[in-house]
Amino acid sequence: MSETESQHPLASPVFRALWIATVVSNIGTWMHDVGAGWLMTSLSADPLMVALVQAATTLPMFLLALPAGALADIVDRRQLLLGAQLFGLAAAALLATATLLGLTTPWLLLGFTGALAIGAALSAPVFQAIVSELVPPPALRQAVALNSLGINIARAIGPALGGGVIALSGPGAVFALNALSVIGVVVVLARWRRQAPTQQLPAEHFIGALRAGLRYALRAPALQTVLVRAIGFFLFASALWALLPIIARRDLGLGPAGYGGLLTFMGLGAIVGALLLPRLQGRLGANGITIGASLLLAATMIALAHSHGFGLAAVALAFCGLAWIAMMASLNGGAQASAPSWVKARSLAIYLLAFQGAMTAGSTLWGILASRIGIAPTLMVAAMALIVATLLLAWRFPLGKDVALDLHPSMHWPAPVVGREVQHDSGPVLVTIEYRIDPVAMSDFAHAMQTMRRIRKRDGAINWGLYEDAAEPGVMLEAFVVESWLEHLRQHDRVTETDRVYQEAVRAFHLGDEPPRVRHLIAPR
Repeated sequence: MSETESQHPLASPVFRALWIATVVSNIGTWMHDVGAGWLMTSLSADPLMVALVQAATTLPMFLLALPAGALADIVDRRQLLLGAQLFGLAAAALLATATLLGLTTPWLLLGFTGALAIGAALSAPVFQAIVSELVPPPALRQAVALNSLGINIARAIGPALGGGVIALSGPGAVFALNALSVIGVVVVLARWRRQAPTQQLPAEHFIGALRAGLRYALRAPALQTVLVRAIGFFLFASALWALLPIIARRDLGLGPAGYGGLLTFMGLGAIVGALLLPRLQGRLGANGITIGASLLLAATMIALAHSHGFGLAAVALAFCGLAWIAMMASLNGGAQASAPSWVKARSLAIYLLAFQGAMTAGSTLWGILASRIGIAPTLMVAAMALIVATLLLAWRFPLGKDVALDLHPSMHWPAPVVGREVQHDSGPVLVTIEYRIDPVAMSDFAHAMQTMRRIRKRDGAINWGLYEDAAEPGVMLEAFVVESWLEHLRQHDRVTETDRVYQEAVRAFHLGDEPPRVRHLIAPR
């Protein structure tokens, strides 16, 4: 095997097996989505109930994404993922049994769909976080691309297969096949002998990990841009997903096979979009792609609102799939690139939280509106709102402006100088850095220190301040408080190469050959 071949993601036996098993499982998931949406149109004609199927799919991700991301960063990821998959398997099997026995009601369907979504919510951040453990660093980009390709393959196959099975055997058979599709993932995870990475510092506690993830999101502008753009897109784009089952059945007069065919066209469009993305990224950049994808999706929603046959709807959904994968890849790539490794799972979880929260709120909102004014007017309203939100947010929060971020650990902070052994739980800790600044440059120095304020608080400081010595003009004291000695040691590990550039710019204001004096003061017990 050549060196190039050995660096391909599929050269890793565990990644290859898990990728294949995940594609099969995703096909089962898409089959379930078709079956659940179609079964609900049989159980209830209320557009709100049909839209709530989408809400039940997305609400657990909104509620559990961040806790799942925190767990993924502090516990054994293999065990967490295996447990989540077994939970989803049990929920799928119970739903299949109830449906085959004719016991499923609208609320029971929503409950089991929500249970399946809980398993998916616990799995999603872990699935993304373990990729770097399964492939060598040079193959990481290809591995992420392969995962996206696998999702689109499943999107192309699953709906058509689900529609055919519903036409032949009913939704219960679809739910049973979904349960069987999870078994491959469970087997691969059970056989995987994961080697957990060594850590010099103790793992974070769950609540502390949650707080650290939220703190990072509040202090990371690049991640905040992704979150705002995600909410602005999915809140309005959710109308299409929420109302598509009832459009297919009531407005287009399609059966389950026809509905699956519509979703297959969407999957094919997504595959085409995935193939075109590398070329489009080079020409348009992330911000241009998100603008184009949003406007294209709005156009497909308008086309669907005026569709009266399978042909036009299929073409519209093919373009919808292209726009959807372009938007998802741009937002997901932005989220991946905006977080260092120590908080990556939590950052991705917060992105998923924004994504699923907007989808949940949007699905409910558009379902209520459709029950009052009709399907076509609702799609028109959502499309117009998406266009306005896209243009405003793309101007105010352009995506891709932080492509030069280097979030690898810099490890350039020297080890703290201590005169005795300090216990990890000692604290709070006051850290002070004394600078000597030319009074003429004081205003520029204070402005530059605002970036340091954000970095300190992002990485663990609970308080920060900048003070000038009244007796010696030009002597400035930066002071920040960390809740414990262990948290300060973690700050040392969290500083990135981009942070180093900002810190060197601040240090350039310091006068004299000696570096700024750093002190660590620990509160007595």
